[in-house]
Amino acid sequence: MTITIVDGRSGSGKTALAERIAAGSGARIIHMDDLYAGWHGLATGSRLLERGILAPLAEGRTAVWRCWDWAVGDWGAEDSAEPGEALVVEGCGSLTLESREHADLAIWLEAPEAVRRARALERDGDDSWWMLWREQEDAHIAANGPVALADEVRDTAGPPPGGLPASGA
Repeated sequence: MTITIVDGRSGSGKTALAERIAAGSGARIIHMDDLYAGWHGLATGSRLLERGILAPLAEGRTAVWRCWDWAVGDWGAEDSAEPGEALVVEGCGSLTLESREHADLAIWLEAPEAVRRARALERDGDDSWWMLWREQEDAHIAANGPVALADEVRDTAGPPPGGLPASGA
């Protein structure tokens, strides 16, 4: 099983990088957006990844979880992953002390806040959630030190390689 984790603050380019990694490796992407319990759910998403997905897979069991339905504001469809399945997990809160134990590669993405916020606004058309989410990102960084856990730290302030969009939560 190969597990790659791509973490960083909103707008740092996590989704775009995860898509490039998956395209080159055939891995499946798990988006943290499916694991957050709404706009207040970053920590919940981290725990769901650690305990509901990565731990069962490490034990050789199928991981089964429900995805957050943003339109409804509640848990929705069920998803699953099989032991040995190559995965790329992307999203803020994905690189924690517990998740790092299961990852073969961990990447942290960095870009200045002005760049990231402009990308998020372009992507979403609205950034009214920015400060609420930033507080949760700050708490994640303080609790887990993801930069120190990463195998690679990448600056994504410039255009991405290959001309792919740099946006992504």
